[in-house]
Amino acid sequence: MSVITFILSVIIAMIIGTVADKISPFNMPGGWAGAIVAGFIGAWIGPLLFGTWGPMVAGFSLVPALIGAIIVVVVAGIIAKFFD
Repeated sequence: MSVITFILSVIIAMIIGTVADKISPFNMPGGWAGAIVAGFIGAWIGPLLFGTWGPMVAGFSLVPALIGAIIVVVVAGIIAKFFD
């Protein structure tokens, strides 16, 4: 993996995580770092649960990754509510 590919992956994960944070009823703890984590975990979980379909950018299947990131944000938001 080259440096350019890594940076592009981080940017795509941050965009996916930020969109998931804005769509979901809960807020992702951690700000932009939390959005990146949610994007990467969503990009891993989404295709496992829903398959790879829709547009692909930098190895991310965008629609399943977004749905997976929304699931991650909701779960993290619920867990964060318990510790408030």
